[in-house]
Amino acid sequence: MKYIVDDKVVLSRPLEGPLSENVAGFAKWARDEGYASPSRWRKVFLAAGFSRWLGQQAVSVRRISSEHVARYLRSHVGPMQIRRGDAATLRQFIDLLRRQGVVPPEKILPCRLTPVERAADAFAHYLRNERALAEAAVVNYVPFVRGFLADRFGDRPVRLSVLCADDVVRFVQRQAPRLHLKRAKLLTTAPRSFFRYARYRGGITCDLAAAVPTVANWSMASIPRAIPAEAVHRLLASINQRTATGCCDYAILLVLARLGLGAGEVARLELEDIDWNAGSLSVQGKGDQRCALPLPAEVGVAIAAYLRCARPPSSSRRVFLRAKAPIRGLLGAQAISSLVRHNLIRADIQAPTHGAHQFRHALATEMLGRGASLTEISEVLRHRSPQTTMIYAKVDFESLRTLALPWPGGVR
Repeated sequence: MKYIVDDKVVLSRPLEGPLSENVAGFAKWARDEGYASPSRWRKVFLAAGFSRWLGQQAVSVRRISSEHVARYLRSHVGPMQIRRGDAATLRQFIDLLRRQGVVPPEKILPCRLTPVERAADAFAHYLRNERALAEAAVVNYVPFVRGFLADRFGDRPVRLSVLCADDVVRFVQRQAPRLHLKRAKLLTTAPRSFFRYARYRGGITCDLAAAVPTVANWSMASIPRAIPAEAVHRLLASINQRTATGCCDYAILLVLARLGLGAGEVARLELEDIDWNAGSLSVQGKGDQRCALPLPAEVGVAIAAYLRCARPPSSSRRVFLRAKAPIRGLLGAQAISSLVRHNLIRADIQAPTHGAHQFRHALATEMLGRGASLTEISEVLRHRSPQTTMIYAKVDFESLRTLALPWPGGVR
């Protein structure tokens, strides 16, 4: 006898156990998340077996915990072998039931933090709640501060009042040579922020922030690494837009190339950000600031084609979604950068980098070549300071030639 759980999920035996009434809801969740039929069947099969095992062990719904997942998988006996992702599937099942209030929240015993961890957590709380910094800044600052405090105090209590300039200088001198220039700058920026915080809290009375050494970093020492316009054209032409993945990749790369958005800005785009009637796009930049940009017809057509023909069904409001289940918005800038890297390698294009920022540089360089002023470029790229845009003056070779002094003794 067959037992239908979902439209395409059929089991050979009836559902049993304390979670038997919830298996059908899990099957619907898997379908809504975009899992293919074989994956959905396995998820339902596992959930049904887990519920049956809970009944055999006399475990009530209110006592279910993540530990039961591990015990079930260790004791599993049956015709179907346990696979690597089965534990994650059962955790999905339990998490869904927790969100629905069927299974109680997991009781997590508070772990004892070391003095250094408590100090670092307090600093992170200050950055998030009092300074309102972006999470990326918190993630970048706190590890360096934790490392400094651990280097100075170890497992002992953190006594900020005993810190001196030599502690800071020695730490930076040891760590900076091991790091890339950008990370080395963070190595000095993070302690400065921490010492200002500590002085504000009364932990220290002297200005230790002034004692943090600087890392040599000459302003605009490099030239923006922009992908050539011809390479952008070849990259876009190489994408097969007849596939769902190709349609998505083409739209994203076109947004990068024509609008100069950052990878994170593309990942955060939502359906409400597009005003089709006005032909504009609302972009959430740094500091949650929003800016309206004109939506070029070419870009609008590519996005519309993706939304009509290739975007998976989902309740998510993000414009660009994962192609594989679980269907949800792209996970930040890293997903966009990975997409760029994959397409450059696939098209065998030698680009300055494999990141998304090179398209932003390319747009600025192209605008400069067409006679746009640095002020206009600054407005398009949404730079807060005109000084940021000045670096593109270094790629305006025609204008720079007029400033070049003649070679002493004339041309030979």
